[in-house]
Amino acid sequence: MKLVRYGLPNQEKPGILDSDGQIRDLSGTVPDITGEYLSPATLASLRNIDLARLPLVPGKPPDKPRFGPCVGRVGKFVCIGLNYSDHAAEAGMKVPSEPVIFMKAHPPSVGRTTIL
Repeated sequence: MKLVRYGLPNQEKPGILDSDGQIRDLSGTVPDITGEYLSPATLASLRNIDLARLPLVPGKPPDKPRFGPCVGRVGKFVCIGLNYSDHAAEAGMKVPSEPVIFMKAHPPSVGRTTIL
């Protein structure tokens, strides 16, 4: 099951890819792909949907429509720098004795074709 968010920036809608790689509109089932809709119960119900009954979104990826960030309404990302040794080596720095913890504030994610 491949969930997607598609559409114009800040107007993304939830979708799911069918077996042909076409996007099917999930907005009649869930309002968005957000943390609250990624629960095991919701994911289980989405797995049982007959994708052929969902509206087909015009266009075919990767050209159209635009893919948005994979999850909506993200407040922040808390990250553990497990690959920090690579970054330290690149910068000529000493590797710390413990992993580095850092965060990325909203909005840390964008769609694959979004220009920064």
